[in-house]
Amino acid sequence: MKIQQIHHVAYRCKDAKQTVDFYKQVLNMDLLGAIAEDRVPSTKAPDPYMHIFLDAGAGNILAFFELPNSPPMGKDPNTPDWTQHIALQVKDMDELLEAKTRAEAAGLDVIGPTDHTIFQSIYFWDPSGHRLEVATWTATPEQLARMQVVARDMVEEWSRTKSPPRHTAWLHEKELATT
Repeated sequence: MKIQQIHHVAYRCKDAKQTVDFYKQVLNMDLLGAIAEDRVPSTKAPDPYMHIFLDAGAGNILAFFELPNSPPMGKDPNTPDWTQHIALQVKDMDELLEAKTRAEAAGLDVIGPTDHTIFQSIYFWDPSGHRLEVATWTATPEQLARMQVVARDMVEEWSRTKSPPRHTAWLHEKELATT
């Protein structure tokens, strides 16, 4: 078996219409479809929902559920906000800066562009409290190959030590030199 691509990734939202409008206005993502039922298809449990599907480009779909009978949305209190996010890719720096302009025009506070050496990105929040990242690759093929060669060793070392391996410290060396 070989995975072809992500079919969809689903999150919860506070308001389906607000979510559709936000993603269209800020990220130019079209609504592909919606499903609404009184029962969960997989479990048959009674739980009305609205399930929306947004076009994230290249066959990728970002989906959301509005669940009016569930308790209010929450976050994992033990996980820092910066770790849980949805990252979306744009073609180049011009499109990244256009995304920043659109988000700021919608009244959002935007962090970035942040230079991660192999990509640059901006960050902001959607109306349901999901942190969004819009990113564009800036890596050279050599940089990506350099990362891939050490990736397995890094995971193995982390698994044993729970201390950050230094194999890819070069990604942030220039950042550390300027602080």
